[in-house]
Amino acid sequence: MLKKMRGFTLIELLIVVAIIGILAALLIPNTLEAIQKAKQKQSMKEIMTMSTGAADYITDHGTWTGVTQAGVLSSATTGFPKAVGRFYIKVCPLKDPWNTAYYIYVGTSGSTVLTGAGSSNFSTGDFVIMSYGRNGTAGPTYRASIYTTSSPLGGMYTMNKMSHFDYDLVAWNGSWVVAPRAAQLSGS
Repeated sequence: MLKKMRGFTLIELLIVVAIIGILAALLIPNTLEAIQKAKQKQSMKEIMTMSTGAADYITDHGTWTGVTQAGVLSSATTGFPKAVGRFYIKVCPLKDPWNTAYYIYVGTSGSTVLTGAGSSNFSTGDFVIMSYGRNGTAGPTYRASIYTTSSPLGGMYTMNKMSHFDYDLVAWNGSWVVAPRAAQLSGS
C-alpha cells in the first residue's frame, strides 16, 4: 500500500522564511557592532602597550635622542619599533586591527599632530601614539588636532553609532586625549 507523502505548505515555508529574516535583521547589526568594538578595544590595548614601552624607554634614556619617528610606522627595524622592540615590549605592532598603520610621534614632533596642545607643551621625552580608526583617515569629528590644553577632556566621545568607530584613538604620554569616554574613566 502506498502512503501519501505530505510536505510543507507554501504558507508554512513563508512563515519560516519571515522568521529567519526578522532574526537576521535583529542580529546582523549587533554582530557588526560587536566586531568593530572588539577591533577598537584591541587597538586601544595595543596603543597602551606601546605607551608603556615608550614610558619605560624614557625612564631609562631620558629623551628620544637618536630615535627618529614622526608619523607612520612602516618598519619594525627603524625608529620607534627598533627602540622599544624586544626589550620594552615583545612585539611592536605596525598596524591596527583595521589594517591601517599606527602613527607615532616622539619628542617635540608630537606638536605636529596635537596642534591644539602647542609646541611649548612638548619636550624631548614626549610621545604621541595614534590610530585613525576604522576609516583609516583623520576624524571626522574627533581627531588628534581637536585636543586643547584648556579642555583636556574635549576629545572624549560617547560611542552610540557605528560611524563613531571612524574617530581617532590618540594617547599622549600614555594618557588618552582622543578616545571613547569609558576609556578615560576606566583608565584602560
